[in-house]
Parts: sequence; structure tokens; C-alpha cells
Amino acid sequence: MKAITHSLLPAAWLAAAVTAAADPPASLKDTFKEHFLVGTAVNRNMVTGGAGFRRTAEQSAKDVALIKEQFNQISPENDLKWQLIHPRAGGDGYDFSAADAFVDFGLSNKMAVVGHTLVWHSQTPNWVFAGTNPPPASATNTPPSAANTNAPGPGPFGRGGFGGFGAYNGPRASRDELLERMSNHIHAVVGRYKGKIRSWDVVNEALADGSDTNVLRNSLWLQIIGPDFIAKAFQFAHEADPDAILRYNDYGLENPAKRKKLITLIQSLQAQKAPVHAIGSQAHVNVSTTFDTMDQSLTEIAALGLPIHITELDVNSAAGGQRGFGADVANNAATTQGGLVGDADTKLADAYAGIFRAFLKHRDSVKMVTFWGANDANSWRFQGKPLLFDGNSQPKPAFDAVVAEAKKASVAK
Repeated sequence: MKAITHSLLPAAWLAAAVTAAADPPASLKDTFKEHFLVGTAVNRNMVTGGAGFRRTAEQSAKDVALIKEQFNQISPENDLKWQLIHPRAGGDGYDFSAADAFVDFGLSNKMAVVGHTLVWHSQTPNWVFAGTNPPPASATNTPPSAANTNAPGPGPFGRGGFGGFGAYNGPRASRDELLERMSNHIHAVVGRYKGKIRSWDVVNEALADGSDTNVLRNSLWLQIIGPDFIAKAFQFAHEADPDAILRYNDYGLENPAKRKKLITLIQSLQAQKAPVHAIGSQAHVNVSTTFDTMDQSLTEIAALGLPIHITELDVNSAAGGQRGFGADVANNAATTQGGLVGDADTKLADAYAGIFRAFLKHRDSVKMVTFWGANDANSWRFQGKPLLFDGNSQPKPAFDAVVAEAKKASVAK
């Protein structure tokens, strides 16, 4: 049989073949490569392989393929949080196995690797705060339980977990003891991944919610050490890796009252010469979020003069999650109830379009955009269908809307 040559193929087929070769399916990392990194949070089974977190081995393999295809940066959903990496007291109380697998996965796939998180009021084992000082009269004298001290960690979709602030009300460490534990932990963890993890969420969610005058959350870190616990944490992280980008990270910054507290905190840290290098805005928002809301938030945060990293982006489509921008772990169940809003796919696409239009407008400040999950099935708000890909890793209309915004920005240049 005579070999088929290009001259024998219909012109239309040739044109289609050329178009397909020149215009491959869009990926987020390529679409936004001139603007910012695009990343995702990953869980343990994604980086170690196999089934887990309500996913079969086959589903997990598809999740991993999606991550490699679409993203150039990863954050660990849980495995660098204190309770999982340092569950027991002392230098021999660390468990680096899952964190090592996370870092190795990122580096082997040429992805930027983010560390999340060093100091947080949640998912911190009780031994960290325990000591011999009597608790205040308002606290019950309850010793740390073995379950909370050595708990294996959160459920598959949680951002929080067992233990943490509120679980321990017993005798407390002194300021010096807690500072020493913080210093040892940060130096050990950041030092282990020096030169590998490029950015760290040093302090997470230290701002108080609400419109009152309290700037900081009333956590055990604040109660025992005092307000300088934040500056101290950044100091220790900078000592451990002077080249790492150190972030302060919080949610609800789309809310003007919370944003005002952020500005107060960061200006205070800057006055103290604390090595804060970037602002992490989680951006756990909902389908009623508009371009104007995100634009105003980014404008005010950018005035601080620091790069902005969008660290935990998702857009909740559940009817129960449309009243605000909160992301407190304890309130998550309520935000994913009531089924989806009407015409959810269209509203999600419209919201994402406006949000990314704002990111692109502020691309001189926005350096990283990280989704909190690769697809809906992996999301901590999976009932709210908040991401660009469905549970089968197929793009939703919101994906096309986001890509379209990038194309508009390129034309407008």
C-alpha cells in the first residue's frame, strides 16, 4: 500500500491538525505564566499515591494528573501543620515522613513549594501550651488528653482538626517556655526544608473576627506570650532560612473591618522591622463576590507595599455560605448547607471572572494564586462545589471564564 502523504489529505483536515497542534488545551499555569504562579493545595495521598481521603486509587491518579497538568505551585493542606509534623514534645517528637513526600513531589515536578503553616491557634497539640502555671480563673483546670495530644490529624476535607485552641485549659507554659518551643519548632521545620520551600505561612489567622476594636484573636499564643508572638515567629523563621519569603496569612480580608485590622497589624510589624515579606489573603469567598469587592480589597492591601499571595482560593456555591467571607473551621459545616444556589455554574463562572479580572488588574502586586484544592472532590467545602474542576477533574464553565479573562488582559496590553 502506498504511504499516505500530506498531499493526499484534505485541506480541511490539514488545517484542523495544524490548529490543534498550535492551540493545545489551556492550562492555568501556562495561561497566567506572565502574571503569577497558579497553585493548589494537595493532600497526602496525592503526593504518596494510592487511595485515600474518600478517593479510589484511580480517582487519586486522575487528581495527580490534573495537578501536574494545570499547576506550577503546591501547598500542603495539612502535613506541615504542627499537630502532624510535631505531635509529641521534644526533639524526637517530629514526624517528617508526609512532609518530606510533599516537598519531594513538588520539587520532582518542578513546582514552587509553599510551607503551611508554622504558628496557628488550631491544629497545635496541647503539649505545646502545657506547663505548671495555673490557668486563669475563666479556664477549667483540665489536663491535656492523650487523644488531643497525639491525635492523627484532621479529616480529609478539614482545614482544622483535633486539639488546638479551646481544647486545652490546664496549667500553662510560661512566656519563655512557649517562646522556646516556638523557636525550636520553627528552626527545626524551616531549617529542614531550607532552600526547598520558597514561601512560608509563618503566622496564620491571628486577627480577630468581628467589628470590635480587638485586633488580635484571643488565642493561647496571645495570652501566654503577648502580642509580640507574631514578630518573634517571623524572626525565628528568618533565622532558619534568610532567603525564604515569609507571609502573614488570614481569611476574610474582603471584609473592610477585617482588612482594617490587617493593615494595623502589618504596619505594626513593619515598625518593629519584623521580616514580613508578603501578605497571604486566603480568599475563601462566595458566588456573590464581585470584581469591585476584590478590587477594593487588593487596592488597600497593596498600599502596604508588600507582594500579595492569594493562598486558599475557593468560591462557595452553597446557599448557606453566601452571607460573608468567613473561613473559621468551626463554622464550615453551616456554610456548605442548603444545597447549591440557583444557576450555580453560571454564578460561579461570573464570580471567578470578576475575581480574576481583579487579580490581573493588580498583577504588579499579586504574585501567586493558590486554589484550596485541585477539584471539587478534594475541597474542604466539597458540598459547595467551589473550584474550577468537578470531581472527575473536568473543567467547569468557571474554568473557561478564568481563561477568557487572561486573554482579555493580553489583548488590552
